[in-house]
Amino acid sequence: MTDTRMRQGRAALAFSFLVQGVAFALLVTRIPAIQDRYGISDALLPAFLAAVPVLAGVGSVVTERVVRRVAPSLVLRWAQPVVLLALLAVGVGQGMIQVALALAVFGLAVGALDASMNMLGVSLQRAYGRSIMLGFHAAYSLGGIAGASLAWLGAHGGWALGVSYAPVVGVLLPLALVGSRWYVDAAAGPGVEAGGPGVEAGGKGNGRGVAFAVLLPFCLVMSFAYIGDSTVSNWSAKYLQDVLGSSEQTATVPYNVYMVMTLLGRTLGDLGVRRFGAAAVVRAGAVLAAAGFALVAGAPGVAAGMAGFTLLGLGLCVLVPQTFAAAGRIGFEKGGPAGSDAAVARLNVFNYVGFLVGSPLVGVIGDAWSYRGAMLVPMVLVLVTVGYARSFEGTGGRYGDGHERARAADVGRDGHRL
Repeated sequence: MTDTRMRQGRAALAFSFLVQGVAFALLVTRIPAIQDRYGISDALLPAFLAAVPVLAGVGSVVTERVVRRVAPSLVLRWAQPVVLLALLAVGVGQGMIQVALALAVFGLAVGALDASMNMLGVSLQRAYGRSIMLGFHAAYSLGGIAGASLAWLGAHGGWALGVSYAPVVGVLLPLALVGSRWYVDAAAGPGVEAGGPGVEAGGKGNGRGVAFAVLLPFCLVMSFAYIGDSTVSNWSAKYLQDVLGSSEQTATVPYNVYMVMTLLGRTLGDLGVRRFGAAAVVRAGAVLAAAGFALVAGAPGVAAGMAGFTLLGLGLCVLVPQTFAAAGRIGFEKGGPAGSDAAVARLNVFNYVGFLVGSPLVGVIGDAWSYRGAMLVPMVLVLVTVGYARSFEGTGGRYGDGHERARAADVGRDGHRL
């Protein structure tokens, strides 16, 4: 596989991550407008919101089975347009049944999209022979910032949901379809063309799945990371305003700072992995995140609280990409390309588990005890991640990490550097 083809595949996949970041941000940041448009009661709203990640988990499980017969790139090629069209349907529907169906389709398609995107990202990283996974998630963070900014414009301009969503979908949908032509199923690793699903193209396994016990550390890290992330996204504004006494305007700042720091951390994170190894980066990220939660919990004022959320962005941002990469690598060693895809799909389910658990967990503890005390729970969970950091060390794959500083040669089939 030539270096040009690999670069095209990498750029196309990064754009797919960016599009998904835009779409998801446009949905979650306009939830109040969606509730008003369709007359969804406060009692019913949590059921609507919980249905999306639950169905996304179902979509991820189904994708694990689908990619045994078709390439992950094909799943991604068609899942992304479905997500965008479902987003548009949420904005232009006329009744509660319609929005429920649109959200159900959105959830199922997001599960397939997230799983297949990360499958391709893991296989491309293996083919490159060096860490590039954080860069893909940086593109997602950039898309999230862009989507949230567009949502802010729509909200402050008083635009209808359909008016906000239609131009974005109209631009991104054709671009995503065109970009999908350059996706690369680089499952086999450096210098080897990818085989079909389950083929031992360059892999050492036989396409069988990976035992859950092997993936358990990564599933826990994924859940803990998303519990932390959902805590920030759902509770940072309320915490700053109700606990630390900030103004309503100032309360909106921490999440924006968190997103910017997430983008920065992921942009630079691949360099850190190449220099220090994945285990060291995961360990440092977990410690930074725990320090951020501790600072938030003990903050005497608004400035200290914001500093805590800033640390959280830098710490949490590295955990998810590295967890996908490590689980995919182990899956590849145990079961070849199909084993890697299966590991990523199964791990992806715990993305939604963490998302579902995080917000209610903090709310229940905050109401029963205190919101300062509630912040200590995700702090403890991310500290547990430090104990699992060793699982991210090199396991004989095509690129080393942990104490293995030497990287595999970045070459393609024609011997050129990628």
